[in-house]
Amino acid sequence: MGLSLLKESQAINEISEVLYSFLPGSPHPYAASEISFPGVAQKLGLQNYWIGGSKRPAIIQLLQNTLEYQRNKFCPLILEIVRMGMAYRAKKNPVTREEIVRLNDLIAHTNFKIPELWDVGFLDALPRSQQQEQEKSNIVSQQEIEKLKNELIQLTNLKPQERGFAFEKFLNQLFVVFNLNPRSSFRIIGEQIDGSFQIGSDVYLVEAKWHEKTTDQADLLVFHGKIGGKSTWSRGLFISYNGFSEDGLVAFSKGRQMNMIGMTSADLFHVLNGEMSLPEAINLKARRAAETGEFFVSVYDLSKGG
Repeated sequence: MGLSLLKESQAINEISEVLYSFLPGSPHPYAASEISFPGVAQKLGLQNYWIGGSKRPAIIQLLQNTLEYQRNKFCPLILEIVRMGMAYRAKKNPVTREEIVRLNDLIAHTNFKIPELWDVGFLDALPRSQQQEQEKSNIVSQQEIEKLKNELIQLTNLKPQERGFAFEKFLNQLFVVFNLNPRSSFRIIGEQIDGSFQIGSDVYLVEAKWHEKTTDQADLLVFHGKIGGKSTWSRGLFISYNGFSEDGLVAFSKGRQMNMIGMTSADLFHVLNGEMSLPEAINLKARRAAETGEFFVSVYDLSKGG
């Protein structure tokens, strides 16, 4: 067997893998007979090349015999399988762009090209595979994360009056990137809440502060009271750009039911730097608070198992 025939044979084997899920190996008793491999073969006058039995060898035999004995029908056969396959798989498992692109590449190894399957409009209209969509989503998210990291660094260059608004906007974008369904700031009977977000079934109210000095116990107590005045299942996330005073943390954590956790700009930078995701950081902090009553543990320490 010559090299070109070996290449064709290998291509046929791989084409059969791509096409395997496009159609059933035998007609469904309550569906149109052409929505099957033997039905397509019958429609194109190739029924003698469908041997039946095990599906994979039967597809290979159909493709191989058509290519060898009725070469002019090879492309129409592939095209009809794709056309019927798109109808067959439309509801539960639509034919994807990646499958057709792969099929086109393999068909080229048989020295054929099917223009209809290369049409840009046709390819763009096909759904993409979940894996590729996820990879695309991850790329977009990574670009957003890099943008947010730069914004976090640049916040220090703003004037004091501008920083608070910019910080709140930054946080809202951060929650959006991590799919936490954020809600912008709102007032409840005169109380200012900087926003809220949700992780699973847990709703967190947010307070964000940008002070030149570290946040002390007084600010923590005010926010604790706001949370306590809402539903019993409300939680709080207090974000202080410059961190919390040691005395404030010790005093606040003593003898108090812990329904809130703290984060700092250093925590946010570690998240954006890939130490862990934001939801993971919040969940680990919440678990630590539940287990030990600690309001604040740094993301750095959590990432090291501390």
